[in-house]
Amino acid sequence: MPVYGTVKNIEAALLGRAEPAITHWNRLEGRPRTHHFDRALRAEIRDPLWMLTKQWQLGEFRGDDAGSPVQARICTSATHFDQYQAEKGAVEKLTLDMPLETKVERRPITWTVKGQKLSLDLRLALGKRWLKLLKQDFDAGDLAGDYGAAYRTQYRIAAPNPTLKADAAICAHADIWQQVSAVAGRAMDGYALLEYLEDAGHNAWDGIGANPADEAKLATLAGGLKDWLGTLVAQPGDPNADAWLPQRLEYQFNLSAPAATGEYVTSAEEYYQGHLDWYSLERSSVAALGPAPSGGPPPELKASSFVPVSLVFSGMPNTRWWEFEERRTNFGEVKPDKTDLGKLLLLEFGLVYANDWFVFPYTLPIGSAATVHGVAITNVFGERIWVEPVSSRGAPAWDRWSMYRLTGPDDERALILPQATDHVQEGAPLEEVAMVRDEMANLVYGIEKRVPMASGASKPGGEAGRELFNLLAKIIGPPPAQPAPVAPVRYQVMNTVPEHWIPFLPVHQPSSVLETRLQRAAMPRLLGNDPAKFDIVEPRTSLLREGLDATPRQSYFVNEEEVPRAGALVTLSYQRTRWLDGRVYVWLGVTKTTGKGEASSGLAFDQLVPTGTA
Repeated sequence: MPVYGTVKNIEAALLGRAEPAITHWNRLEGRPRTHHFDRALRAEIRDPLWMLTKQWQLGEFRGDDAGSPVQARICTSATHFDQYQAEKGAVEKLTLDMPLETKVERRPITWTVKGQKLSLDLRLALGKRWLKLLKQDFDAGDLAGDYGAAYRTQYRIAAPNPTLKADAAICAHADIWQQVSAVAGRAMDGYALLEYLEDAGHNAWDGIGANPADEAKLATLAGGLKDWLGTLVAQPGDPNADAWLPQRLEYQFNLSAPAATGEYVTSAEEYYQGHLDWYSLERSSVAALGPAPSGGPPPELKASSFVPVSLVFSGMPNTRWWEFEERRTNFGEVKPDKTDLGKLLLLEFGLVYANDWFVFPYTLPIGSAATVHGVAITNVFGERIWVEPVSSRGAPAWDRWSMYRLTGPDDERALILPQATDHVQEGAPLEEVAMVRDEMANLVYGIEKRVPMASGASKPGGEAGRELFNLLAKIIGPPPAQPAPVAPVRYQVMNTVPEHWIPFLPVHQPSSVLETRLQRAAMPRLLGNDPAKFDIVEPRTSLLREGLDATPRQSYFVNEEEVPRAGALVTLSYQRTRWLDGRVYVWLGVTKTTGKGEASSGLAFDQLVPTGTA
């Protein structure tokens, strides 16, 4: 029986086009000329001339007389920073005894606000340390009596009273009230002792009933307790030597080192990042920091030899043709705009001149500034080339741009390595303030996102404000009953804002009628119906309380340019690092970052508010 689709006479069927022509193979394979596949796996090029012409077309045979460097010798003169000056302080001697971040950033601990004691954790630590010192000396026979109980009574922690407005900042928060009540009358307030000794004529044994023979020993122990606090948390010794500028929300300081003529002075005009590096400094035009020149040795010329190596970075194209690239960065996927000049220059550097750059490793001593006079390079052809910085070529000022150079004089070509630490551990925010613009109210607000508590911890500002407001309302009592409304609406002069929103008003600069700055203002706490008894809502963070705890009170101003449209987020937190000698340094430091845009407080004036009547 014939199979379906079988054509008996295929030649006649093709000529007469009787059947459709369908070509079908069951298997197609080449005929091998040998039993070995070694040569086939080599992937040899059948046309070497084609490869040569492609190399010629791509310019691989074009000579540029460029030899790779094989040896380099750099000539520098290094000097050490030996003087430090905070923006508001005098010139100090700078040594390597502590990190520069600690010296610049350290802020004082807030112990008391409006008579309310804060930092309970540190107060208890100081009290425990003092009682331990007394116990050790008594057991060793250095003290005639055991005065632990007397000091607990003299410098006791008072129990908070929820019916007093003075203790409302403690009793308004249940967890804080519980912690303070747990140690009240049982533990010693160590800082109260140090605070008492700050006044002239006060002694450590006052009110203790100590043996006169123990007075000298107690005075020595009190000095040791104060020194121990300095090792526990670093604080500025002189308030006038503080580098923090509240009106600019940043740090400012100067460094100087001896130079061949005069001093090498650098300044940090806007430091708020939390990590000091060479780019935090700028070359200053000041000849010297103080009237007395630096007493350090002048810089000496030094020559060092090393072998340069090629610069390698992620996404770097391979320098050889016909080689697969396996990198994590794909420059081909970068799509810059026509006006994005910086990105275009980066792409040109990475794709065109990537293999034209070499790295010269050079070791600098910590806390130094090294001036690079030039580099002598020897290439593979034996040629020696003297390379000087771009700024010394005599080109116009606009043609002297250099990437890794301090902003300053045109002849500046120094390598800066400040005595900064490599890594800093940052604790949870103790204070956090968001400076935002409220365009609807035409105000700037300092929103206290986190406020310090009496226990030494922090709490969200909104939650702490509500709890304090509710307790004060209970203490003051309910307002008198209002008369029944007779109209569906009533006139409201103004409403209020949350208690953790601190307003700043625009005011004129003292010497200008056009420039403005921001002055801290206050909102009333509307409790009851008697305006004479209304309280003023004060900030609870030290960042916004600038001048409130001074005698007399002072106004606080912030430069308007420090609060852009995006706002600013200022954070105060504990910082910790380990220094060269292994010592641990802890300090309170401030950092500033960009905010999250504008905000609306809802503040309004002259409104008609519904009364709820028909």
